[in-house]
Amino acid sequence: MLCQWGINVTLDIYTLNTYILVMIDILIKRGKVVALSNGLGRGYNIDLYIKDGCDIAIKDGMILDVAKNIMEDSERVIDANGNVVMPGFIDAHTHALFGGTRVDEFEMKIKGLTYKDIMHKGGGILNTVEKTRSLTEDDMIDILKKNLKRMSETGTTTVEVKSGYGLDLKTELSMLNAMRKFREDFIDIVPTYMGAHEFPPGKSRQKYINEIIEEHLPLVVNNNLAEFCDVFCEDGVYGKEEARRILTKAKELKLGLKVHADELKESGGAELAGEIGSISAEHLIYPSDKGLELMSKSEVIAIMLPATSFILSSDKPPVGRLRENGIPMALGSDFNPGSSPVYSMPLVLGFACYHYGMSVEEAIAGSTINAAYALNRADRVGSIEKGKMADLLILDYKDIRELPYWLGSNPVKVSLKRGRICFERESC
Repeated sequence: MLCQWGINVTLDIYTLNTYILVMIDILIKRGKVVALSNGLGRGYNIDLYIKDGCDIAIKDGMILDVAKNIMEDSERVIDANGNVVMPGFIDAHTHALFGGTRVDEFEMKIKGLTYKDIMHKGGGILNTVEKTRSLTEDDMIDILKKNLKRMSETGTTTVEVKSGYGLDLKTELSMLNAMRKFREDFIDIVPTYMGAHEFPPGKSRQKYINEIIEEHLPLVVNNNLAEFCDVFCEDGVYGKEEARRILTKAKELKLGLKVHADELKESGGAELAGEIGSISAEHLIYPSDKGLELMSKSEVIAIMLPATSFILSSDKPPVGRLRENGIPMALGSDFNPGSSPVYSMPLVLGFACYHYGMSVEEAIAGSTINAAYALNRADRVGSIEKGKMADLLILDYKDIRELPYWLGSNPVKVSLKRGRICFERESC
């Protein structure tokens, strides 16, 4: 029976009894609620604990309360039955809007060709640029819907999506427009402009950088199309000073800053991120000691992309040195058609633990609260707290360590976005 306004609902918050007059939309009962502090988690000192046998009251898409023995009259009650309840995954780094696939390059990789070998054969980013330029805006929206639905069904409730497969003004703006027009309620997009993903063929480096600074960035900002600007600061792509020019302009225009840093070799990306005050540096396979020191001083978040280095058979980032420097780590899938055709954050968590040696606590924080900070969303998502959005997952597991342990499985039993059930594998 639907409850009425004015019915007393008793919230037994541990030892205190509070009486309020509300109508609860959804009540999740008897969960093992994964609690995280509402601050950045760092290394082994992450404050993660389990509130066993806890209930969560949800109203108007928000978490109304988290307590034991909430006495409900609710539109719907979901019995978690002792299973893990955790925040929805936040994927802090993706290229989820692209045309076509790169299965031919996959075959080259398994025959031993390197990332640079494939680029020299006409593959890599420019391969996808050609296919993406042929798409209409409606095509792009359809691709987003297909790709993000897959992400949602494995527990992702917030996702960063970068442009960067246009490398011309028309396609870059179309990609960002498609993200803005995307109107599905199962996931939130955080848009990032990344026209500096590569250099377009047939145009000089200087001319294209000037085009980004003088044309792309002002239009992106004036049309409110992105929240962040990212640059691929890497040997052979954008040098440190070239990247600095672009990010300095983005900063003047009040965009948040991100840096693809030191993925293929030490290229000054981590140093630039620290010097310019970037919110995050991403990849970080070969950061310099100076770069890590500057990142630590500037509170730059390291976004780890373990699926990518696994697929490319590359080296691993210096996770131990990141811990020693007190640098918080977030996680992203880097979902893209070339180096990481991986959209599942549970799989990314598994790679983070098995491949990068991150602890379970680091991986959980990295895919929730730390990722929320890396996307400027920590005030509304990333932890299960009163007043935050009800982006929640009920897992099949009763032990949070099973999440990375069962590598490749989909652990999500129920997914809620803003208090609305957007995925339910079976009736609860």
